[in-house]
Amino acid sequence: MNKEELLKKYEETFNEKAKDVFFSPGRINVIGEHTDYNGGHVFPAAISLGVYGVYGPREDKKVRLYSGNVDGEIVEFDIDDTTAEKDEDRFWANYFKGMITYLREKYNGIDHGFNLYIEANLPSGSGLSSSAAIEMLMGIILKDEFNLDVDRVSLAKMGQRTENEFVGLNSGIMDQFACIMGKKDSAIFLDCNTLKYEYMPLALGDYEIIIMATNKPHTLADSAYNDRVAECGRALKKLQQKLDIKALGELDNDAFDEYSYLINDETEIKRARHAVSENQRTLRATQAMKDGDLEKLGRLINASHESLHYDYEVTGKELDTLAEASWKQPGVLGARMIGGGFGGSAIAIVKKSEAENFKKNVGKIYRDTIGYDASFYDAEIVDGTKRI
Repeated sequence: MNKEELLKKYEETFNEKAKDVFFSPGRINVIGEHTDYNGGHVFPAAISLGVYGVYGPREDKKVRLYSGNVDGEIVEFDIDDTTAEKDEDRFWANYFKGMITYLREKYNGIDHGFNLYIEANLPSGSGLSSSAAIEMLMGIILKDEFNLDVDRVSLAKMGQRTENEFVGLNSGIMDQFACIMGKKDSAIFLDCNTLKYEYMPLALGDYEIIIMATNKPHTLADSAYNDRVAECGRALKKLQQKLDIKALGELDNDAFDEYSYLINDETEIKRARHAVSENQRTLRATQAMKDGDLEKLGRLINASHESLHYDYEVTGKELDTLAEASWKQPGVLGARMIGGGFGGSAIAIVKKSEAENFKKNVGKIYRDTIGYDASFYDAEIVDGTKRI
């Protein structure tokens, strides 16, 4: 998206010149799905699709937000207003409002309002984490414009708090961490239990990552996401009768197998088994990446989708169609759903020379099966949220 164009749109919206332009990326996750809130490992990367914010300070305490993606009015509120927006048309403002509220709780100096023009080139409902991108956009804008002494990991934690407490989605920290800590051409190997992390080059050689958006509208807050969190929580509590653990991510497959009788509930066993096995897959996949064994990485990515389908039950017809069609194409190492599930997106690791045929073939299978088109995007791996 062109910076000059964004500045012009701000000027047309607010009848004044802007001060700064910022960009916050969305994310993909190579492997490690629904492990972050279970104290496991994840392997995400920031992508070149994301959210732009054009900022201009105000002298009063009003915050005025306008989204170039929503055909609506300017959303206006006072920076002292800490109540969540309930109106559906204004709900998107909560991702900004939560960050403002929690940063003002901890840091002095946010003493005036601002105008903010926002525009995203993330596909709508894509599961590429637009909400985390928005939270980290707001965090970096406030850090920079008000000279706040806050580090990026703390901003990621505040973004998670915004999701959990302000919006009401019991998500983990992966999305915010990936958006704000992203590094060009690298994925982040993150232990969500300790927040220890390591950058690993996404060295795919002759292969590339293709994002496949189902174009099925979804919002995680309306989905069974919170149910999955609760089911894993109940399973953990039962395991803690005999095991000294704080999270499912602390178990390996053998230990889980040995103690799963404690859970004694078919659904909860399946949910916990996914959390444990997916964490182990993530450890093996990142080792395969270090060893340059891309074929093993691909097999583990496929296995991740199967576990998300059978044990976690978050895929659905659209995501299964994309993954299963991808597996049958020449030059594909692996494919799986990413994000919360129930719609959103999948990724495939595809030989560059086969990429165009892959999109055409999978696109046709999807349209014939589902009745409308999927969208395909080439993922460029970029740095985290920043001023541009």
